[in-house]
Amino acid sequence: MCKESRIFDILTVYSEKWPEQQVALARKENGAWRKYSPTEYRELTRKVSYALIELGIEPKDKVALISGNRPEWNILDMAIMQVGAITVPIYPTISKEDYRYILDNCDAKMVVLEGVAVMNKVEEVRNEIPKLKYLYTFQDREKYPYFAQLIAMGEQHPHEEELAKRMDAVRPEHCATILYTSGTTGTPKGVMLSHSNIMHQLYNLKDTPAPWSKVAFSFLPICHAYERMLVYLYQFLGMSVYYAESLATIGSDMKEVHPTMMSAVPRLLEKMYEKIVQSGEKQKGIKKNIFKWSLKLAERYKIDPDKRTWWYNTKLKLADKLVYSKIRANLGAENFDIVVSGAASIQPKIAAFFSAIKMPVYEGYGMTETSPVIAVSNNNPYGREVGTVGPALPGVEIKVTPNGEICCRGHNVMMGYYKNEELTKEIIDSDGWLHTGDIGYINEFGQVYITGRLKSLFKTSMGKYVNPQVIEEKFTESEFFENVVVFGEGQKYAAAIIVPDFNFLKDWCKRHQLTFTSPAEAINLKAIKERIAQEVKKYNGLFGETEQIKRYTLIADEWSTANNILTPTLKVKRKVVSAKYQAVIQSMYC
Repeated sequence: MCKESRIFDILTVYSEKWPEQQVALARKENGAWRKYSPTEYRELTRKVSYALIELGIEPKDKVALISGNRPEWNILDMAIMQVGAITVPIYPTISKEDYRYILDNCDAKMVVLEGVAVMNKVEEVRNEIPKLKYLYTFQDREKYPYFAQLIAMGEQHPHEEELAKRMDAVRPEHCATILYTSGTTGTPKGVMLSHSNIMHQLYNLKDTPAPWSKVAFSFLPICHAYERMLVYLYQFLGMSVYYAESLATIGSDMKEVHPTMMSAVPRLLEKMYEKIVQSGEKQKGIKKNIFKWSLKLAERYKIDPDKRTWWYNTKLKLADKLVYSKIRANLGAENFDIVVSGAASIQPKIAAFFSAIKMPVYEGYGMTETSPVIAVSNNNPYGREVGTVGPALPGVEIKVTPNGEICCRGHNVMMGYYKNEELTKEIIDSDGWLHTGDIGYINEFGQVYITGRLKSLFKTSMGKYVNPQVIEEKFTESEFFENVVVFGEGQKYAAAIIVPDFNFLKDWCKRHQLTFTSPAEAINLKAIKERIAQEVKKYNGLFGETEQIKRYTLIADEWSTANNILTPTLKVKRKVVSAKYQAVIQSMYC
């Protein structure tokens, strides 16, 4: 067994490989950064492991963590795995029914949670979870034992020999975690990932960041496979991991941290881009003209240096001096290495823009069931190109079936769904190929392109197949549209529910001397309706007759993770939208 074959082995080698690193984990609390050194991180993890042993947590027991990003989450996660138990991360935004189902399905013996709202939900269903024995909170809520008391318990009951025995007994092929897919459809499924699944990911991604990149910034949910694996990678590479205090403080936190690497989902990068554009619109005279020029220049950026002319590079250097360097400084990203983008496709102009301003976007593709990476951009020839999610991860095979479905096989494929062999056999065939449900193709350079979901395709009453995701992605390139969902199964034409970008509309109304009072009133303003009709016509022109949106309805509702319409990575749950707006959809076909 090699030195770093189990996830918790990362702690052992952290201080050995990077003795100069002073901060392993940090989070802003009450306006100040609470920093944990690698040594403190390792020591606190050891004490929590002792406490878990004292409480009677046995190998293969399930311990659920329900929390936002915080160093204590990492400490508990590592401690759980060190004693041979299994971490079950759960989103702090789901319903009490989902908590009941997941905690019961995974046989949770212990729950550690954050927040009064979550605590109240779990309390309501606790009696329906027969194997749940312990409930802890991260902070003192004056109701349940809490994290600091676990530390104290570990100090009072140091089970050194038992912990050493437990750690030695953990094998790479053992289950490390069960992650319940939030997904866009269906009942949550418990994805079992082994230590080996995740450690292979880290070994195959370790050369992507630059060796000098040592400050990572994290704000996506750590309970999601995507961010969690990256946080492991940051630690594996000796980086400091700084957690944002909240989504609302991302901008100010970044300015203080000055990160060299972070991950994001396309929608968040789009919002950053929109704010940058809006800041440029507020400038006057020649400064505004220079900004617009530099913006258009950046959107034409080509990743392959051979595709950039000498004259383009000369203009790029000038734009960097005049504009891009100021943007980076305003973002706190003066010395940046990589932005990892995943969960959905990113608009080419957004990827080009951030790459041009020296915040290079590396796209990746995968799913929880694949640990999660299947393909990702890299620094090799043909390893990175706008519009592709990169080549397959080393050790991962990819094939495309005759109906266009992407399948993969390799060290990244999950152990299976917990307590559900039937569903496991449905997604992993007898030859070990995992069927992703995504459609796409692979070009001659091995670059993978994702074009949609098999289940999202629909056939009109005229017998024509329509790929709604292609239409939705193109329409949401417009500044006017926040979300677009296209329907049309069995109907004569495609129709859509459109949620406008109301932040943009507020600014648009101001520029056109219109009063913006509320989203509900805005979508009924004649000027806005006419302008959006123009935008729909513009984007319809990019598609064939059968793919064009013939009718649409503007919706003033906010779509978020809180109301279960968006996944934690901000993808729209199509089935939820279909059910919630069933009457609206039907009205467009009357």
